Amino acid sequence: MVSKIRANNIEISYRLDGPEDGPVVMLSNSLMSNYTMWDSQMEALTRSFRVLRYDQRGHGGTETTPGPYTIELLAEDAHVLLETLGIQSVHFVGLSMGGFTGQMLTFMHPEKVLSLCLCDTACEMSPKSLWNERIEMARSEGVTALVSGTLERWFTQPFHTSGAAQLEKVRDMIQGTGVDGYIANAEAIRDMYLCDKLSRITVPTLIVVGEEDPACPVSAADALQAGIAGSNLVIIPQSAHLPNIEQTDSFNETLLSFLDQQI
Repeated sequence: MVSKIRANNIEISYRLDGPEDGPVVMLSNSLMSNYTMWDSQMEALTRSFRVLRYDQRGHGGTETTPGPYTIELLAEDAHVLLETLGIQSVHFVGLSMGGFTGQMLTFMHPEKVLSLCLCDTACEMSPKSLWNERIEMARSEGVTALVSGTLERWFTQPFHTSGAAQLEKVRDMIQGTGVDGYIANAEAIRDMYLCDKLSRITVPTLIVVGEEDPACPVSAADALQAGIAGSNLVIIPQSAHLPNIEQTDSFNETLLSFLDQQI
């Protein structure tokens, strides 16, 4: 059941599933999605883990506050949510923007992160001009104007046919993102630079990337692996930016294999 709680001065929408005494896995969503982007992982994860999903600021059922945002703010949202729920530490899994949040949470509050899984993410997202164009498009035409290009980047062409039902769900998530929330988060992504801090991550880290991801490509995952000592990289074939949806079985097997090693 979805719940709301006040944390870091906003109302955060979250959901807890799985055995109450299980190790906690925290799942953090991408830009223009919500916690349901992880639905395909739930059956597999909740066999052994207590799973905390939440909507990042400006997304889903979580409050949108005036921008600009920073990645530090998003990480503090995650931290205060854990504190408010009385959760001591988690295995953190973040995709794209969720991965930015996970990196920053580990920098700011390392005691909260037992392990880190960074999916289709990066330590910087250049060029700024690209983000400025998208922000201006959202401001002038609405988030709907971003839907087509986003779906093209997020999924391979074959999946646009074979995964039509899943694409409609993702389309609805994108369209459900408010303009103000999108712009404030896009500004945070545009302005972030985390690459010089990667050596501070010392927890077990898995990096996962779709082989055909144009948004956070394999080269971005390579940079993360090079910067995080002891990290492992897994490339998911026949997938783009959301391999957890496009190649669910491969993604779940990879994630569970990593998490099982941590407990």
